[in-house]
Parts: sequence; structure tokens; C-alpha cells
Amino acid sequence: MRPDWQPTWRKPVGILALMIAMGLYIMAVVTVIEPISRWHVLLQVPVYLVLGIVWLLPLKRFLIWMETGRFSPPE
Repeated sequence: MRPDWQPTWRKPVGILALMIAMGLYIMAVVTVIEPISRWHVLLQVPVYLVLGIVWLLPLKRFLIWMETGRFSPPE
């Protein structure tokens, strides 16, 4: 740990925002999946794969913001 290290508000706020966003995403997916659950299993698999990966797309920039305060990676 660096001696000049100072805690920031971004990490606790970021974790809380991530938990809220995940909860909202899960509620949205559950409402979408209810009709899909009646489909044949081979049609369900691609839907579950897409919905399971989509939430990861904005995660990289969000984690960069939590660490640096910017949404773009450091140079």
C-alpha cells in the first residue's frame, strides 16, 4: 500500500450502485424470462447466454471509474 493512499467515496458508492443496478437488471430479466421459460430448451440456451453476458458490457468502464474517477482507461 502506498503511504499517500487516501480512501475515496467512489468505491462504496460504486458498490452500492452496482448492487442496485444488478437488482434492477435481475428484475427486468425475470420478467422477460417468464414467457421464455415455456420455450424448448434449445431455444432458451442462447437467450440465457445473451442475458448472462449483456450485464458485463458496461462493467469495465464502471470499475475503471471506481478506481480512477474517469470512465476511460489510464494511458
